Amino acid sequence: MVILGYGQCSLGDIHVNQTKTGRIVGGKPEWTVSITNRCACSQTNVQLNCKGFKTAEAVEPSLLKISSNVCLVSGGQPVWKGAIVFNYAWDTQFPLNPISSKVSC
Repeated sequence: MVILGYGQCSLGDIHVNQTKTGRIVGGKPEWTVSITNRCACSQTNVQLNCKGFKTAEAVEPSLLKISSNVCLVSGGQPVWKGAIVFNYAWDTQFPLNPISSKVSC
């Protein structure tokens, strides 16, 4: 029996894209963050490195829960092929790199 595709999902399938919105919030440029899962399976407990993350604009904790140097995406709930989107405002873009997840097929 040959199984293709689903077992090949990994943390590398989580992509974080950031772009400036053009708005200024609290004197800082606003950034839109889009987190997508390019795998056919969902991934849960997706965590990002958010060391030093700061924002002049509140981020909904159900989308991004900030705890020290680690941020939990979507409250640990499954991230499917659709995107999780939120905004933050700061002078520079933060490198919100994925550091862990659990593939759920």
